Amino acid sequence: MNWFMTVLRKYAVFAGRARRREYWFFVLFYILISVVLAVADRMLGLYNESYGMGTLGAIFCLGVLIPSIAVGVRRLHDTGRSGWWLLIGFIPLIGAIVLIVFFVLDSQPGTNAYGPNPKEAAAPA
Repeated sequence: MNWFMTVLRKYAVFAGRARRREYWFFVLFYILISVVLAVADRMLGLYNESYGMGTLGAIFCLGVLIPSIAVGVRRLHDTGRSGWWLLIGFIPLIGAIVLIVFFVLDSQPGTNAYGPNPKEAAAPA
């Protein structure tokens, strides 16, 4: 949960780099919270079949939209790519596969154009 809160503290920080751990723990807790809110929406009668989403889930999704984009951009920076690569996700199926591959790749060693490697900075000396 600490990684999720770290991303939220960097609400709209698009500069810098994000480790794989930071990105994937954010995704994990995003999914877990979304599932819990979907269940709560159904139990409270707030789920809307036509939208495929409930009120609580929609508020949560809108609230973390910018941090989700920001951590994705920082993750791409960590692999040495521009944040504009996120736009490839608009290509059906292929775009999502390419982004998943980029997000799974290891950090670019050393300092790149987007800053120092956060993995090396966090490692004990």
